Amino acid sequence: MDNSAVLIGLLCASFVVVLCHGQSSREISTEEFAAKKSPSSTEKELVEAMEELLGKFQNRFPSYEKKGGTIPMCDVGDRCAMKQGPRIGKLCDCARGSNCNSFLLKCI
Repeated sequence: MDNSAVLIGLLCASFVVVLCHGQSSREISTEEFAAKKSPSSTEKELVEAMEELLGKFQNRFPSYEKKGGTIPMCDVGDRCAMKQGPRIGKLCDCARGSNCNSFLLKCI
């Protein structure tokens, strides 16, 4: 009975060694990590081409920034808009807690 326990133990140990022998270490050296992290020359060329295209088309499309800078603040009861035909233009922003009424054109 003692010999069979030793034999089973040796078989289990050899089985584990055979299974683990084929697996390689998953650790990556610093050179391999740097090589994977650095972009290739084709990626750099693509980025440069995209930046060039964005530079060309930037002037063609309108920007969403305010052209006149900041809009002054209005108090409650002040005129906040002016009617220009069918359109309403802004004179100033209403203070917090009030809105610009499009019928009266005043901050309410």
